[in-house]
Amino acid sequence: MMSYVVGVLVILSVVFSIALGTTSDLSSATLSGGINAIKMCIELLGTIAMWNGIMRIAEKSGLCDSVNKMLSPITRVLFKGLDTLSPKALNSISLNITANILGLGSAATPMALDAMTELDRLNGYSPIASDHMVVFVALNTASFQILPTTVATLRSLAGSAAPMDIVLPVWITSAISVTSAMSVAMLLRKWKRKKGGEQD
Repeated sequence: MMSYVVGVLVILSVVFSIALGTTSDLSSATLSGGINAIKMCIELLGTIAMWNGIMRIAEKSGLCDSVNKMLSPITRVLFKGLDTLSPKALNSISLNITANILGLGSAATPMALDAMTELDRLNGYSPIASDHMVVFVALNTASFQILPTTVATLRSLAGSAAPMDIVLPVWITSAISVTSAMSVAMLLRKWKRKKGGEQD
């Protein structure tokens, strides 16, 4: 799907550049865009590698286990019964939440994949997502961030004099997004169970 979207954007760019007489600007942007993208990836790689390393150290040192215990009152409510069914899945979810709190989307992704793989196994590889899977997707997508590390790094690379000035707005928007996403997920869970009960 994304290949079609990109293809349409490229075609529209060429058409409008010809219509507006800005083909030289398009050529310049085409040549410089790839270089700038590679440059940004290399510059961002250092920060990502450092924080991924810190997460790995935290995991090996047992710090993540402590965080898991701190998060357990929340995760056990959101993922009721999962601690009995699969402690592995719950551990991956807790690590994912921790990485997202630190604004480390790149570090959170492998943990999210591990958690979703285990949840899919528990769901019998059904094409219909389980309640746990729906809640986890909502929580992972609308994650709360205390330290928006990746975004702050991108702001710094873009020349921002105070890249961490976004902390308060990030807290507010993150809190709103998490509350909204989890409320919808919980309402859908109740509606699904109510509907299932009526059918029975």
